[in-house]
Amino acid sequence: MDKRSVNKARSLYYGFMSKFFVFTSREDRFDGILEALEVMMQNPLDENSLEALKEIKEFIDAGGYTLLAQEYDDIFHNPEKKVVRNTASYYDEGVESGNKRVAVKNFLGKTRIRRNEKEFKENEDSVGFLVTFMHEIIELVMAGDASYDTLQHCLFVEIINEFFDDFVANIYEHPKANAYKSLAVVLNAFLEFERLYFDVAKPALKEKVTLKAVTHKGISTAEAKRRAENKAKKAQGSKK
Repeated sequence: MDKRSVNKARSLYYGFMSKFFVFTSREDRFDGILEALEVMMQNPLDENSLEALKEIKEFIDAGGYTLLAQEYDDIFHNPEKKVVRNTASYYDEGVESGNKRVAVKNFLGKTRIRRNEKEFKENEDSVGFLVTFMHEIIELVMAGDASYDTLQHCLFVEIINEFFDDFVANIYEHPKANAYKSLAVVLNAFLEFERLYFDVAKPALKEKVTLKAVTHKGISTAEAKRRAENKAKKAQGSKK
């Protein structure tokens, strides 16, 4: 594979995904999507993703960006429904801010890219931040900074590749997913393309984790119970 020749397309895909997954209230959040769709449909990754791209365009043409924003909220932020978790830490440990967030922050610290806290409200290991981060790294690689080649490889292999399959499956299966269901098909095809690019295999299936209950002191409920029992035993011993 001639990696230099496909980096422009990779940057386009990551930038396209950024429009769909970055949490923001900006009115121009979806600007550029239709233009990107036209380019991507001219050179699709496969037949399934081509049909999915057409479905996304039809959805936007019919309902505009308002319905797209509503669907995003229903899938990721509606407290009345089961939401799709979107951080690497959750899929790795069952917590929203864990080792994967630390790892991404360490990667970020090795670059001249910095998180704009006004634009990015979610953690550094959220899908929105990750696809935007990768887009920026690819742009730097195309600008001639070869030092970012290793970084993009590590970011994909150690973070993105490890949990995106589960994330995509959760979107596809969400009852409110329509345009995002089609997007999941596109993302699934793009994941396979990226694995070829980085010469890495799809990760083995692993047991799904659940969100760990945490007390206000930052320890799990089970640990809090264990400490309370030990404290009670010590108190009983003192009385004796």
